[in-house]
Amino acid sequence: MDDRFNTAAGWVLFSGIIALGLSSISARIFEADKAHPPHEGGYPVEAAEEEGAADSGPSLATLLATGDAAAGEKTFAKCQACHTINSGGANGIGPNLFGVVGKPIGKHVAGFAYSSALADHGGDWSFENLDHWLKSPKAFATGTKMSFAGLGKPEDRANVMLYLLQNGGGPALPTPEEPAAEEADEEAITGSVEGGEIDPVEAAGAEGAATPVAENPGE
Repeated sequence: MDDRFNTAAGWVLFSGIIALGLSSISARIFEADKAHPPHEGGYPVEAAEEEGAADSGPSLATLLATGDAAAGEKTFAKCQACHTINSGGANGIGPNLFGVVGKPIGKHVAGFAYSSALADHGGDWSFENLDHWLKSPKAFATGTKMSFAGLGKPEDRANVMLYLLQNGGGPALPTPEEPAAEEADEEAITGSVEGGEIDPVEAAGAEGAATPVAENPGE
């Protein structure tokens, strides 16, 4: 009885030693004791660009309508190292900018050595093109010689455009669109029932007439 127990216990112990040894060998060979990243990650999730994210603020027309040319003059100080803006002013590293708004891109000053990126760009210096240019000259005209990084704030760009417009004129400012909120408020005030509008005064009178009042409250 004792011999059988000892034999069984010995085999169990021997099996445990074998299992422990195999586990150790496997860990060394396959590095099973270390965490490994998967060969292929999960499905990549690309963040979709929200439509209109870049246009979440006021429109260019609104910024121009509410902008300040005096503030634009202060911001334009960053441009004076390369440009003059007075009538008949000399060209510097960049061309004189008097009356540039609305003029053909890359052709405003006769004889100036514009880069081919601007000279071949086409179009006019509209408010929209100026906005894009002032935001990032290199993005607007790849290969431009202008090294200015750009103006990140839409308000600054609108103010500079107003200052440019003040010096030499240009096309009329775009008309800001009517805010949709005002239309919604107007509909909420007037209301509509089965396609017909309700006069707020008539509605108030009808509500008062629909409420019964006792002739003798004391009874």
